[in-house]
Amino acid sequence: MQEMVNSVQHNGVLTPIIVRPGTEDGQFEIISGHNRVEAARLAGLTEIPAIIREMDNETAIVAMVDSNLRQRDKLLPSEKAFAYKMKLEAIKRSAGRPATNNSSQLGTNYRSDELIAEQAGESRNQIHRFIRLTELIPPLLE
Repeated sequence: MQEMVNSVQHNGVLTPIIVRPGTEDGQFEIISGHNRVEAARLAGLTEIPAIIREMDNETAIVAMVDSNLRQRDKLLPSEKAFAYKMKLEAIKRSAGRPATNNSSQLGTNYRSDELIAEQAGESRNQIHRFIRLTELIPPLLE
């Protein structure tokens, strides 16, 4: 975090955070960029660049998980496990018609776990192995 604070002090926040409108009083919910916000706060900044996106809850969860998986180099297996589980549950809750590339007339439907596996560069079975870690008792999870 201190390296990020130093960078923000010298260069400012180079990559905008992603937010979505939160409440009626003009507040926003941070989707991606929590560490950048904290570094900017510690560096004494009161404003940083942001991109505002309208997102439903499931889309926001998927975006947050994807951002964390992409930007953090060293994730613990337990952190990946909870991220994959959160993403899988959000995708399954998503409502609406399947995308045009997910039509049975064009071939086999993508399964949510296969989609996550493809995006993560893992196998579907490996995604499930990670997710099973979330069922460990806390002392083992530590």
